[in-house]
Amino acid sequence: MGDVTDGDYTKDGNGDTVDALKWLKCPHKFVHSSKQNTAEDTKVKRSSGSDAKPSDPYRYRMDYPCMGTCLVINNKNFDRSTGKKKTINEQTEHAIKQTVKENKQATSSNDHSQNASFVCVLLSHGDEGVVYGTDGFEKFEDLIRCLKGDNCKSLVGKPKLFFIQACRGSALDDGCSIETDSVVDQTSERIPVEADFLYAYSTAPGYYSWRNTSNGSWFIQSLCKNLDKFSGQLELMQIMTRVNHHVALDFESASTLPGFDYKKQIPCIVSLLTKDFYFHNKQ
Repeated sequence: MGDVTDGDYTKDGNGDTVDALKWLKCPHKFVHSSKQNTAEDTKVKRSSGSDAKPSDPYRYRMDYPCMGTCLVINNKNFDRSTGKKKTINEQTEHAIKQTVKENKQATSSNDHSQNASFVCVLLSHGDEGVVYGTDGFEKFEDLIRCLKGDNCKSLVGKPKLFFIQACRGSALDDGCSIETDSVVDQTSERIPVEADFLYAYSTAPGYYSWRNTSNGSWFIQSLCKNLDKFSGQLELMQIMTRVNHHVALDFESASTLPGFDYKKQIPCIVSLLTKDFYFHNKQ
């Protein structure tokens, strides 16, 4: 996920660090030292349990032969102090764009009629509105344009889910103390080309995104935990609210970098979905 070097900035090389540091002297170095894991296309077979009834106008149909494609792009830096660079499977900003465009299930020229959805998980460096490849950045809007309703007809009306682990600026969240209270489907209608997208960002606009050097990013940890726990039981936005709750309350930075200790983070979920989305029950 394109993070800065770990050992230099964390307690015992096993603490927390942000995904990018604005004040690095040579920003191009952290881009070129990224490692790109191979983008993975994962077909998920249909299962029974939580399929929506075709007559339900407020729930996405999941009774297709295939759930769809999950495209994973993972950029990761290595510690600069080792003097080594990993260049295997790296993705430039152009290559990331082409990966999304040329993916068999992610272009307007391919037929998604047998698929229920499209999912993309993107882990890299970032800033507000942009995502970094190994040699530069690309506007996030440009990356997803090929999947919008006017370009990809076979995904119209189907959920397109993006989970983005990347910084969105250089602000730090100091947190604050509070007292908590503990104890009918018109398919013939025209729809907006921006409809049926969900963008789940690891952090709020303008802020750093944190990860633990041993356990991984706070957001992805929580996302995996809550998807595993609640899939087939709760609607996606309910699950994402629990992700927000988990990240906001259960994580706090531990860093020896001056000014970076005891910081907080809150994910940002932007939903343009028009129906409820349920993952299949686990078998």
